[in-house]
Amino acid sequence: MPTLRLSLGQMDIALGDPEANFERTREWTAEASHNGSSLIVFPELWSTGYDLENWRMYASPLGEGMFTHLSDLAHEFRIAIAGSILEARNGEAYNTLALFDADGNQRAVYRKLHLFRLMNEDQWLAPGEESVTTEADWGKTGLAICYDLRFTELFRKYALAGSKMVILPAEWPARRSAHWQTLIRARAIENQMFVVAVNRVGESNGERFDGQSAVIDPWGEAVVEGGSGPALLHAEIDLGMVDEVRKRIPVFEDRRPDIYG
Repeated sequence: MPTLRLSLGQMDIALGDPEANFERTREWTAEASHNGSSLIVFPELWSTGYDLENWRMYASPLGEGMFTHLSDLAHEFRIAIAGSILEARNGEAYNTLALFDADGNQRAVYRKLHLFRLMNEDQWLAPGEESVTTEADWGKTGLAICYDLRFTELFRKYALAGSKMVILPAEWPARRSAHWQTLIRARAIENQMFVVAVNRVGESNGERFDGQSAVIDPWGEAVVEGGSGPALLHAEIDLGMVDEVRKRIPVFEDRRPDIYG
């Protein structure tokens, strides 16, 4: 199993300013590539923030708009890129996580399944309809976004499907930072996988975001963890660790789905 060097772009997102936000992603993508990373992950809705009522100004279909910019960026700097942005589809808006490989090819698209009512997602967005895993260059990977973290069934499904890592961009409010730190570790421990969780920082619409982006290993230990300010974080992980941990504590062999599903 390959070793993966990756970067986390813990951004302070400028609300409703895609140009400024894209300039930051470009700078950090260049830096991550220069640093030797094969993957960089940005936060949830990194290009606009939660300016959902104006989604028609920003959202574009797959293969257009910001999706094209990400593809071009990945190809230019020869690095895989993941992050969620607003997608226009069939007259509705989706919170969509796209993963592009180092050639700029779209490898996977995940539309957020669980909409967060406390930030009015249900008023402006349509929910996704399927879970998504992809055979990435570094191994099988599951995709999720922010509030999905509270739904352990999704992560267990990914683990049972053979995923060794889950990518999770987020805009998780600081007032529930303790939940964030606990849950990213819980999902990693109970599923014996890596969780790559990238949260934003800064303030928006009266809400503060505290970062604490992290890569959590299958033992629940932080490989790298950010603070509360903007930062480009780097980590190196050995995905072979997943098999080692699952062999040492054979949770999946000892499951009793005949009793609890």
